[in-house]
Amino acid sequence: MKKYISQTTILITSILLCVAIKAHAQLNIVITEGVDNATPIAVVPFGWEGEGILPGELSDVINHDLRRSGRFNPMNMSQMPQFPRDISSVNYQSWVDKGINTIVVGKVKELGGDRFQIDFQLIDTQAGSQLEKSGQMLLDGQLVAGQSQLIAGRTLTVTGRDFRQFGHRISDIVYEKLTGQRGAFLTRIAYVAVRDRETVARPYQLVIADYDGENELALLSSKEPLMSPSWSPDGNKLAYVSFENGKPQIFIQDIYTMSRVKLTDFPGINGAPRFSPDGKKIAMVLSKDGNPDIYVMEIATRQLTRVTRHRAIDTEPSWAPNGKELVFSSERGGKPQIYRVNLETNRIKRLTFEGDMNLGGTITPDGTELVVVNRTNGNYHIARQNLNDGAMQVLTTTFLDESPSIAPNGSMIIYSTLHEGTQVLSLVSLDGRFKARLPGVAGQIKAPSWSPFLR
Repeated sequence: MKKYISQTTILITSILLCVAIKAHAQLNIVITEGVDNATPIAVVPFGWEGEGILPGELSDVINHDLRRSGRFNPMNMSQMPQFPRDISSVNYQSWVDKGINTIVVGKVKELGGDRFQIDFQLIDTQAGSQLEKSGQMLLDGQLVAGQSQLIAGRTLTVTGRDFRQFGHRISDIVYEKLTGQRGAFLTRIAYVAVRDRETVARPYQLVIADYDGENELALLSSKEPLMSPSWSPDGNKLAYVSFENGKPQIFIQDIYTMSRVKLTDFPGINGAPRFSPDGKKIAMVLSKDGNPDIYVMEIATRQLTRVTRHRAIDTEPSWAPNGKELVFSSERGGKPQIYRVNLETNRIKRLTFEGDMNLGGTITPDGTELVVVNRTNGNYHIARQNLNDGAMQVLTTTFLDESPSIAPNGSMIIYSTLHEGTQVLSLVSLDGRFKARLPGVAGQIKAPSWSPFLR
């Protein structure tokens, strides 16, 4: 047991091992693999109708979002054959000749009083080219028999401060229209950052940011470790573990009002909180009755139900999407593996068998895959296992990978890893093809948690 606990920072008892850093972390996604095989697309710079300059560059936000998804490879602006602002001025064949079958065009109009009208259109250039060749669209550039080349379009009025958010919204629309899967660009991540404990009074920080690292905000700074942030299903709150009072306690904090409540203060371990899909319960690890076991608490009443009873360590609970089951890590079989427990029957089933050990299990939103930290030959990597046939695929080749968290659309996984001796966050697509890194300017960043879809 001692060897297992010392070898992985996934477990509660070892997450406390932190390395000091010297500056605040500002994330910056660096794509490392997978874009070359992605689908070409063009996001044309949006036209501007107003004084001065745009309060925010929408096309840049959309370009970066689509590229980071791993599904699209946006065209460089220098290669674009033209710069249309709307569907009426598109030269379809010029884009088809460049191998671009889909383009995003748009314009921004200043309305005054920090209000702006944004129009954008997602256009199928192949369909437009075929219509041109058939002679169906030649009335002052307008299509006579409907606009079948128009995939999507929106007009909306926003304020200057909403530009970036609306850029993510456009990216979500484009992604969903072209893949059939909901986009997850209008989401956030939470993580723990650690600053230099010798020079900073409160070096541990609980931080939230947009999924791409922008708009970073520290919710809490502490002299003692902070661990295991977990989002509520409405995206308004975080549950986490704090040692600020000299012992582990679970708190719930509202990210907007900053108000928080202490949920647990039991003797021993209070750790690994995870909200249920309906937001009414929290699964957690407590050792108040002996060894660490899995418990579920009703948030409103604080009623506690013990889920597991075993002499081995049970930890890292995570809810199945149906809210009726949990998966958790346990060494009850010798070395740690992932188990599933039915909360109605208390029946427990072992799920993982490949490799030396498997930790940190999370089920994908569609309920078909299990994402884990797999250790094989001493290497810790992110892997996925099909829950139907048990087939496992290792997704990463980075070093000492841990703490995987899945995007709400199931397309990407964010996790903590080591890069050149520094703890950073990385991304990998669920198929393992696309990879990216989110290094901070300086410092250690860990325990990422991807938010649900935001309204």
